[in-house]
Amino acid sequence: MKFKYTVDHQNSGKSVYSILREEFEFSHRLIKKLKRNKSIFCNGAHVYVTHTINEKDIIEVDIDFKETSENIKPVKMDLNILYEDETIIALDKPAGLVITPIGVHQDNSIANGLMHYYQSKGYQIKIRPVNRLDIDTTGVVVFAKNGLVHDRLRKQIMANRYQREYIGIVHGCLADPAGRIDLPIARCPDSIILREISKCGASAVTHYSVMEYLENATVVKFVLETGRTHQIRVHCKAIGHPLIGDTLYSHIKTSLISRQALHAHYIKFTHPITGENIELSSPMPKDMARLIDTIKNGIVSNKGC
Repeated sequence: MKFKYTVDHQNSGKSVYSILREEFEFSHRLIKKLKRNKSIFCNGAHVYVTHTINEKDIIEVDIDFKETSENIKPVKMDLNILYEDETIIALDKPAGLVITPIGVHQDNSIANGLMHYYQSKGYQIKIRPVNRLDIDTTGVVVFAKNGLVHDRLRKQIMANRYQREYIGIVHGCLADPAGRIDLPIARCPDSIILREISKCGASAVTHYSVMEYLENATVVKFVLETGRTHQIRVHCKAIGHPLIGDTLYSHIKTSLISRQALHAHYIKFTHPITGENIELSSPMPKDMARLIDTIKNGIVSNKGC
């Protein structure tokens, strides 16, 4: 992918670096990669970022340099691709897979499957997840195919312009049909995994609205304003309505589902290159649909909710 800019009178006399930062809105990190790959040109000739430009000069940048995540082993998987173009790919993540390799999960992550897919297409692309999901949370996850797109999508997240909606099934019946949970979250001092509500924690805001009341359970839509680790799970516990099946944040045991009942069903953002609105959705997974039907039909009691 190439970007081109013709220098106007106002920018004459500036450095190439200034143009890349101000007009292209490139991050310092991306500019360093462009320098390393000699991908910056002025009037067809390679230049350094310190080069001074003049009016009517043509600045060109090629961000299609080859790079890869060498530490990620390619593993063939049946990926459910929801959307793909030359800069973005979105997948429907199943339960049981982490996003990127960690700990004992070195060859059973979404990134392993995506690396195999990239290689099968002849792509040399680094794995860049834009949003992340817990190992047993299902749903939409987006990957950027280059550093520029990743930077711009992350900026949308930071500016709360990257809309993330989840569907969850919680224990008990929420008193309010809609609300806002504003409780800071921090890592538990004695755990590398668990999070807790703490006044010393990072700001965390979750909006919720009831989709359906069940017998001693509620189907809820959650919209993230921030994106802390385990945010929805910790907030649900904090308000006394933990997610059904959440073995980390609920003491209530259940045989109705083998994981936390949480699904990332919808993401909306502005395409960082075309400016189009991109909307991605994933249907409710079978185990959560079955859980709802089971509770509705009273096949298994949902005691303790």
